[in-house]
Amino acid sequence: MNIRILVVDDEEIVIRSCTRILASHGYEVDSAAGGREALQKIAESGYDLVILDIMMPKMDGLEVLQRIKEGHPEIDVIMVTGLSQIETAVRAMKLGAFDYLSKPFDPEELQLVVGRALEHRQLLSENSRLKTQLSSKYSFENIVGASPAMQQVYGLIAKCAPTSSTVLISGESGTGKELIARAIHFNSLRRDRQFVAVDCNALSETLLESELFGHVKGSFTGATADKKGMFESAGGGTLFLDEISNLSLSTQAKLLRVVQEREFRAVGDTRTQSTNFRLVAATNRDLQEMVSAGRFRDDLYYRLNIFPLRLPPLRERREDIAPLAFHFLRQFSKETGKEVSELSEGALSALSNHAWPGNVRELENTIHRAVILTGDKVIRQAHLTDIAAATPPGDVPMTGEELKRLKKLARERSVESVEQLFILEALKRNGWNVTSSAAETGMLRSNFQGLMKKHEIHLRGKVSGAAADE
Repeated sequence: MNIRILVVDDEEIVIRSCTRILASHGYEVDSAAGGREALQKIAESGYDLVILDIMMPKMDGLEVLQRIKEGHPEIDVIMVTGLSQIETAVRAMKLGAFDYLSKPFDPEELQLVVGRALEHRQLLSENSRLKTQLSSKYSFENIVGASPAMQQVYGLIAKCAPTSSTVLISGESGTGKELIARAIHFNSLRRDRQFVAVDCNALSETLLESELFGHVKGSFTGATADKKGMFESAGGGTLFLDEISNLSLSTQAKLLRVVQEREFRAVGDTRTQSTNFRLVAATNRDLQEMVSAGRFRDDLYYRLNIFPLRLPPLRERREDIAPLAFHFLRQFSKETGKEVSELSEGALSALSNHAWPGNVRELENTIHRAVILTGDKVIRQAHLTDIAAATPPGDVPMTGEELKRLKKLARERSVESVEQLFILEALKRNGWNVTSSAAETGMLRSNFQGLMKKHEIHLRGKVSGAAADE
């Protein structure tokens, strides 16, 4: 797409000079001799950048700049000024100008400033695109599940998202608590600000306090510089505290003050800072039970539990298993570059009958692995290595002969599952190098390759040619 630049100046020589320089770099250049003409052209036709003289008769550059920014804030403006007008140029920057050039300027200066302005515009455009993608990714439509239990969850999200109320999400591990927290954020009035996630289970007490509150240089061993904490980073946005039940009682007391007063102190600092964030917390444990046992503060619990939201485990929403499986199938087929589009009846039956103690995360990992294992477009029961052994291979046997046959089939499938995992894990550990994998496992290379061929494990997208044989 052509970059369109409008040069606005009452001096014809300046217009000709800028046009010649910019056109030589492939830009499409238009011009206007005054402010009113410039505003009319901007209203009639879009521009990526405006180069605007400050000193012009009838309507000066500052007034034109203000009008541009009011009607077209996405257009960057570079001001052109004389050496005696630097203070005016600084005022222009405060009014929204991207930069300024002092007359006389050479071609290199002009091209440098224009290049910076266009790079800035591209970054803004990319940020806007990413925000749109994120909002779309975490819209209700992309949370898979039409079961009554999930419909209830959607209704609660729709009610709480537009508010600034604190939300407490509870649910077993793997039920998608962070996905729901992000959906709340991206459907709220804070969607254009930061979503900051903190895993309270991943850090020691000292590091967690530093992560949340920030710290000043010298506040503890290793604090070699000031660090901004998550309370400050989440200002205006949403702070998500995952597995909040893992906070120590002392950290809980400090968090309570922040939640109540919206004020905090960085570790080692004497100054109090204000913050404005929306708090969403998550837990896989019963906080009421922890309160009764004295392991969680009751005052903090009541502050967090303003809007409780429980996510059902996958075993309580079995009608969502198949839609989720196909959702992950499409996702991982795209990621791996494989055209896998079907689940066999046996595979669907196995998925539907599995207990899913790891919930949606376990189902996601199972489909991911199956997509890697399959050699064609169909995922079969044998590819579901983690759940195949726990799933009956067919109907209940009626005779002793059927029992023998099905037991033999079950043993074969179990052995196949172990072989598949053995080969895949060896390849992963050795960077998908066949020779190194065979050597590490103590197998002949030909035997190792024979197992790969048997289980249709290919190196597509990993290594190729000589690289696989090094």
